[in-house]
Amino acid sequence: MSSIEIFGFSASIFIGISLGLIGGGGSILTLPVLVYLLGINPVLSTAYSLFVVGTTSLVGSVNYMRKELVNYRAALVFAVPSFITVFLTRKYLVPAIPDSLFSVGGFEVTKNIGIMIFFAIVMLAASYSMIKEKKKNKTEETGELKFNYPVIGLEGAVVGALTGLVGAGGGFLIIPALVVLAHLPMKMAVGTSLLIIAAKSLIGFIGDVSNLPVDWPFLLEFTAFSVVGIFVGSYLSKFVPSEKLKRAFGWFVLVMGIGIISKEIFFK
Repeated sequence: MSSIEIFGFSASIFIGISLGLIGGGGSILTLPVLVYLLGINPVLSTAYSLFVVGTTSLVGSVNYMRKELVNYRAALVFAVPSFITVFLTRKYLVPAIPDSLFSVGGFEVTKNIGIMIFFAIVMLAASYSMIKEKKKNKTEETGELKFNYPVIGLEGAVVGALTGLVGAGGGFLIIPALVVLAHLPMKMAVGTSLLIIAAKSLIGFIGDVSNLPVDWPFLLEFTAFSVVGIFVGSYLSKFVPSEKLKRAFGWFVLVMGIGIISKEIFFK
């Protein structure tokens, strides 16, 4: 195993740590690690990302279930439309995207480049969500939970399509939606988000099994490192202020997003 591969597998631990600490951000790290460090095709990497993030989130959600910090009603309302769109996107839309999208001034935008640039745009949106100041949630004081079912369902469908396209779990979109639309306390939103991410990511991966060649020994080994990371992240969350960590991670994601766009456009 080369030094780059060792670094790539080591980085998978940080994927789990991110999920354990802030309930999201795992896929933000997974795709660049698979593509740039381990040299895996971007389309296949998005599939691997679904499995890695889905499995790791599932393990992490168990701890929140034990603490009764998962709202199953909110998870169901959000997840059902998300399940449908992520499966359809991975099964039919992604395979239908042509290898060559368009050309601009002699620069050909291929399917792989398009996926990475779109993913980078998603990263920029994620960084904004993480960096901005969190407004105080009145539910944390009153304990009252209210659900805007149509809007939650619509956002679930949008996040599912996003997950299908770029392999992103969408925690940076799910958590704000659960806090603002379902009025869940932050800790319960994180636990519920992990369960939603796990279910829809693994369902999305099922849509890939018949379309893509999966290297199971590699995938299971990489995922195992990530699972170790989520236990570390869950432990560290007891000592690290989540909001400060979230903003610091947001700035890191912002730099990464800009870096990916620059590499794909200017350094190909």
